[in-house]
Amino acid sequence: MANAPVQRMSQLMAKTLRDDPADAEVLSHKLLVRAGYVRRTAAGIWSWLPLGKKVLANVERVVREEMDAIGAQEVLLPAILPREPYEATGRWEEYGPELFRLQDRKGGDYLLGPTHEEIFTLLVKDQASSYKDLPVILYQIQSKYRDEARPRAGILRGREFLMKDSYSFDLDDEGLTRSYGLHRQAYQRIFERLGLDYRICAATAGAMGGSKSEEFLAPAEAGEDTFADCPNCDFAANTEAISYEPKPADGSAVPAAEDIPTPDTPTIETLAASLGVPASATLKNLLVKVDGEIVAVGVPGDREVDLGKVEAHFAPAAVELVTAEDFVGRPDLVRGYVGPQGLEKVRYIADPRVAPGTSWITGANKADTHTKNVVAGRDFEVDAYVDVVVVVEGDPCPKCGTGLRLDRAIEIGHIFQLGRKYADALKLDVLGQQGKPVRVTMGSYGVGVSRAVAALAEQTADDKGLCWPQEIAPADVHVVAAGKALQTELALDVSAKLAAAGVRVLVDDRAGVSPGVKFTDSELIGVPQILVAGRRSAEGIVELKDRRTGEREEVTVDEAIARLTA
Repeated sequence: MANAPVQRMSQLMAKTLRDDPADAEVLSHKLLVRAGYVRRTAAGIWSWLPLGKKVLANVERVVREEMDAIGAQEVLLPAILPREPYEATGRWEEYGPELFRLQDRKGGDYLLGPTHEEIFTLLVKDQASSYKDLPVILYQIQSKYRDEARPRAGILRGREFLMKDSYSFDLDDEGLTRSYGLHRQAYQRIFERLGLDYRICAATAGAMGGSKSEEFLAPAEAGEDTFADCPNCDFAANTEAISYEPKPADGSAVPAAEDIPTPDTPTIETLAASLGVPASATLKNLLVKVDGEIVAVGVPGDREVDLGKVEAHFAPAAVELVTAEDFVGRPDLVRGYVGPQGLEKVRYIADPRVAPGTSWITGANKADTHTKNVVAGRDFEVDAYVDVVVVVEGDPCPKCGTGLRLDRAIEIGHIFQLGRKYADALKLDVLGQQGKPVRVTMGSYGVGVSRAVAALAEQTADDKGLCWPQEIAPADVHVVAAGKALQTELALDVSAKLAAAGVRVLVDDRAGVSPGVKFTDSELIGVPQILVAGRRSAEGIVELKDRRTGEREEVTVDEAIARLTA
């Protein structure tokens, strides 16, 4: 085994902090800064210090090894990209303000790459001309850029982040399915090696496009995604991707619709209280503007509209809430009393719970008036059923009907079956076996490399600090010299012997630093094993401590070396 260098804290460019940063909101942000792994350069922009860079490099190594194992080939594409390919696919505009746009001195338009589908497509178009050149999987590990409106949570949500993005190119859909499966298995191996607790969840494609999409989510309180899983079956999905089919009811016995006076009841709460009915018996109608056109969104009165789902349904069109000015000149729209029956020139989309045959109390499109016995399919038509409600704990599993559980999570990976969206836009064809052009089909696959570091910190830290898994820790053992010259001498000697055996060593040989501070720092930094050269150093006795379990034992130097090199 090759010698491993010894990292001496007396020479290390890293200062530990006793207190949490004032702007830190989540655990990983606090600990990565306090332990000397990262430092803030600007809002959403971070510098990686030596210890942090080692952890980041270890995650990269695991990702690279597993990508290479499926036959993927590593390349490196530029981060500054031309406008034209993104304009051809529509993403120059679709990405909106999150896209970093810039111009060169000649006025040419460029962007900082958020993802590289277009550029990889053009690369393969240049390099592959025949079916014999495919299939191929290409990947890179590179910085990506998104102009987040509110960068937060340290490296979890930054404007610059490190990502592995890979792309598969196949001749047919069967090939795409194989490439997708290879990535799915590789991601499972990656996250298992990293020591992450994760879930594979159905997801939406968003601005990426394509058909099938799955996320790899790491459960954590700091997570910005909410996912649901079923305690009774294998269903798991991001709440944005959960969908239901309308279940028609028999509304034939419902009496005719009837207006009822309901003064001063412009909200669902006031209406339900006034009539003595549950909010679930009422129909809430939210008005939005889609590229300037007013659209009504209907959901049961006891549910909230998920505007993110509405935006996803109408993407890339711009969606915004109506304002008081939008009611001017529209006598058919009465604020606080809108109902789907009798709406003029207004598209009506509804949640599947507003199924044909269901009966509701809803606005009468008259001031201080509602209508009861309003039946979907009889008194009004739904232009499109779209899952637009906020999913809540206990909602039925779409697969088996059992109540769902909700949890927060960090997205650490995402895989997409893109199909031919980008190949169509950029005309990626190869000559097929029959001598005719074949349109290539694609997949896109991402791993958040820097985000995985934060996710691991969130999942593995304890009340003393970071607690890295062996695979990605900045060192295998943290050797602490308790203070005196003899102890420092022993610590350095043990460190040299361990390094000679290939063990990665971080040794705290700082002079003038109290043993208490050194012990605290060893727990804060989070290396898996801690070796202390302390009060019994003269006897050749050291202390071994397992950082995760806290178990400690006094052993001879030789025995300590034997254990750590086993």
